[in-house]
Parts: sequence; structure tokens; C-alpha cells
Amino acid sequence: MRRSIPYPSAWTPKPAIPAALVLAILVAPLGGCSEPSAAPAERAAFVHTQVVQPQDSSGALTLTGEVQARFRADLSFRVSGRVLERLVDVGAHVTAGDLLARLDPVEQQADFEAANAGLAAAEAQLRVAQATFDRQTYLLSSGFTTRTAYDQAQEELRSAQSTLESAKAELGRAREALGDTELHARAAGLITARNLEVGQVVQAAQSVFTLAQDGDRDAVFDVPESMFLRDLEGGRVSLALVSNPDVTAVGYAREISPSVDAKSSTIRVKVAIQNPPAAMALGSAVAGTAGTRPTTEISLPWTALMAAGSKPAVWIVDPKTRTATLRGVTVEAYESGAVLIKNGLETGDRVVIDGGKLLSAGQPVTFGGDRS
Repeated sequence: MRRSIPYPSAWTPKPAIPAALVLAILVAPLGGCSEPSAAPAERAAFVHTQVVQPQDSSGALTLTGEVQARFRADLSFRVSGRVLERLVDVGAHVTAGDLLARLDPVEQQADFEAANAGLAAAEAQLRVAQATFDRQTYLLSSGFTTRTAYDQAQEELRSAQSTLESAKAELGRAREALGDTELHARAAGLITARNLEVGQVVQAAQSVFTLAQDGDRDAVFDVPESMFLRDLEGGRVSLALVSNPDVTAVGYAREISPSVDAKSSTIRVKVAIQNPPAAMALGSAVAGTAGTRPTTEISLPWTALMAAGSKPAVWIVDPKTRTATLRGVTVEAYESGAVLIKNGLETGDRVVIDGGKLLSAGQPVTFGGDRS
């Protein structure tokens, strides 16, 4: 038998929510989810641009170099020894044959005296062998000696002659070594470096002086590799002293290094100075100016240059859609703060020069602060 439990007064039931209302509440959000949401519009990036306007250029390139001797020689002793005397220093002008330094000749003097003694002994031996051979020749013709004795005397004579020649050669070497203890200038010029002191022990062939020979002079420049992309007008170079621009000369490119310096990315160029004035002394700083042929070039700031893979590129703004497109270009030369474009751009193209680092292809842009 089912019992009915009466509700207490505090448990009085509230009015029931109609089922239709509950169904409407549940269905409403589901219906909202079924409608597609509108995609947010892509935000336009603000950039600075520049309108491409090719310009005619016919300028000059100026670099600073140094005056050097065309011919330089590292001087060294041909024997080892202790420096006994040094007679010149850096900056000294010497003539051919001047004595520059001297080594202690004790060892070489002893070798020379020993070679002299050896020569004297060889000469005495030759005299005895010659006398013996002459006697045997006479006895053989008279029939008082044998052919064997004669042949032996002849062999001893030949051996004595060979010994004498060897002794003479040894004396010549000893005399030359003794003379090599003195270092003489082989040509007139200026001492530009010194690597020895009195009392120092030097080895044979160790460079002790550097001699810049008198005569032809070169202006030496370390030229940036990019300058060789320019079309230089001939090989003529105008030269002027940095300390006194009134001292001028004309030079022509004589030698261009075939290799690029790995650290500085420069190429060494030697310019032969025609009739150098006396004021253009060795070591003087000179400014060299070379003209370039007239060209039409497109110049952009460094900030405009981007990359498409491993190749240079720039962002171009489409004037109709106002969207950005990355376009590959060919660089002609790099300058301080600017880059010269050879191919890839046309007159009137609008190039992004600032703000292009965060751009993507097809992105809308707005621009301001244009330069044209």
C-alpha cells in the first residue's frame, strides 16, 4: 500500500517551468552556432615608400692610399752569428755597397785560416807528386824502372792535383763566408724596417733590414671589391697628398691583386706614379681619385633591401590594390647608406623603404612620408 507523505509548509513546490520554454532556451544557442562567423579584415601595415626615379650619375671615386717603393728587398746575412755592429737605422738613406751591419767573424776567420793551411798542404803534396812523376818518366825512358812504378807515380800526381783543386774551392768558400759576416746594401734606397740589435744572434737568411729602393714609386690602395662593379673611365688616377693637396701627380693602375682579402673584402691595387714630386716621399698618405663613366642608376636606402631566399629583393606596392609584393632585383654596387639597383625595377615603381621587415605577400599597406 503506497503512502503519501504530506509536504511541510517550507517545502511548498514552486510552479513548474513549461516544457516549451525549456526547449526554446536549449535550441537558441544551437541555432546561433550553425551560422558562419564573418572573417576579420586583415589589418593594413603602415610603411614608408619611395617612387623609383633613375638618375644620371657621372661622379668620381676617391680613396686614401700610401706611397711605396716599387721594388723592396729584405736584407739578411748569409751566415749565422752574433751581431757585432749596426751602422744604420730606420729612415737612413744608403747607397749601393754601404756597410749596414757586421757579425762577429771569429768562427769564419778560423775556417778561413784552416782552408789556407789546407791549400798550402795540397800545394806541397802536388810538388812532391810532380817531382816523383818526372823522375819516373826519365827512368822509364832509360829503362831503369818498371811500367807499374811509372803508372803509380802518375796516379799520385793526378790525386795531388785533385786535392789542390778541392783545397782552392774550400778556401774560396771560407773567404766568402768571412765576407758574409758584413752586410752591404745592394742598391741605393731607404731603410724602412730593422730587426736586429747589437749582441743579438741571427740566423742565416733571417731578415734584418728592409730596403725600399730608389726610383719608381707606387701609390697602393686597398679597394673595396664592389668598386670593380663600376665602369671606371680608363686607368688614370689623379693623386694628391693628404697633408698638402697642392702636391699632385698622375698615376695609372699598374697591378691589381687577383685575390680578395678575406678579412676586409678589399683588393690591393698598385698605381704607378708618373714623375712623382719630391714631396711624395715613401710612406706619405695620398688621395687617389678615379672618374667613372656616365650611367643611369637607381639608388635606394639600405633599409629597402630584403631577401627572397638567398637573392636580394625589395617590396613593391601595387598602386591599384595597395598590397605588397616581393620582387627580386640585381644589385650593381653597395655604397655608404645606399644600394644601387641594376635590374628588376622600373620607373614609377613604389618601393617600401621602411617597415618592410614584417610584411607578407599580398598584405594591404598604407604609406606616408614618401620620397619621389
